[in-house]
Amino acid sequence: MPITSAGLLLYRDVSGPLEVLLVHPGGPFWARRDEGAWSLPKGQVDPGEAPEAAAAREFAEELGHPAPPPPWHALGQVTQSGGKRVVAWAVAGDLDPATAVSTWIEIPWPPRSGRTLRIPEVDRAAWFEVPEARRRLLGAQVPLVDRLVELLGR
Repeated sequence: MPITSAGLLLYRDVSGPLEVLLVHPGGPFWARRDEGAWSLPKGQVDPGEAPEAAAAREFAEELGHPAPPPPWHALGQVTQSGGKRVVAWAVAGDLDPATAVSTWIEIPWPPRSGRTLRIPEVDRAAWFEVPEARRRLLGAQVPLVDRLVELLGR
């Protein structure tokens, strides 16, 4: 059964172009990757957990801030290349990326070595205007930004 992740796409359009907040994964695998490496804050839905609850939990874990309160706008689901399904909601808000603090995890590194490395889940967050967000995002997640643009009539 494919893994399902849930996430929130934070957006703002206070006085200019629409912007979305994206996160860059931590660790050595992603260290030199930029375009096509960023994501919305998201993570795996635990068994019996509501996807909305997982989205809020992951937002807090990856950014160190509580998820903005509803209303959240459903953006639907996409499937990433490895088969992982990502269900997402958009929510208006603002967050200073300099204040983002991610939880730390342990990963096997180097692969198949039997050793582990402690890394932040997310090593940075940033606001991007829509064209730049499309370039930075993992390809499968780009439709989520496109759906936000459509939802907002932008």
